[in-house]
Amino acid sequence: MTVAEERDLLAVFATIELQRFKFQQWEGKRRTRTFGWKYDFGAGTFEPAESLPGFLLPLRERAAAFAGLDPASLVQALVTMYDPGAGIGWHRDRPEFEEVIGVSLGAAATMRFRRRRPDGGFERRAALLAPRSAYHLAGEIRHEWEHSIAPMAERRWSVTFRSLSARGIAKGRG
Repeated sequence: MTVAEERDLLAVFATIELQRFKFQQWEGKRRTRTFGWKYDFGAGTFEPAESLPGFLLPLRERAAAFAGLDPASLVQALVTMYDPGAGIGWHRDRPEFEEVIGVSLGAAATMRFRRRRPDGGFERRAALLAPRSAYHLAGEIRHEWEHSIAPMAERRWSVTFRSLSARGIAKGRG
């Protein structure tokens, strides 16, 4: 992605309505918009959401090519704006989702990884997410490691594309 493509996409993002991220009674410092499928952390529900908009389809094509996936398999997209000071705590993505491809925009961020060792401590790693870079969580790093985003000083955007797992497909039929 070029700087101009990033600038154009961020201009589109500025026109969409975002909601404060809510996890049960907690409200995050980031704002989000979900397309395709959504998981409601307050109600514990998984359900269809508004279709992926046309402006995300070219980025989904590139994310799928990067990960070696069929673009049509990436049925969920999450657009997130991180205000200064925002981050994400330790977690694994919901088991309704399988492949996770993220695209980092605007400012750099540090993505942290950890998994529990047999002695009770943690094995830890970190990766710098430069503007216009992408990452792919699959296999061991997706299922055995938790990840988080360290709070950052500048506004950052991300687009996360996800495919459904067998569990997500079964719930979607339900």
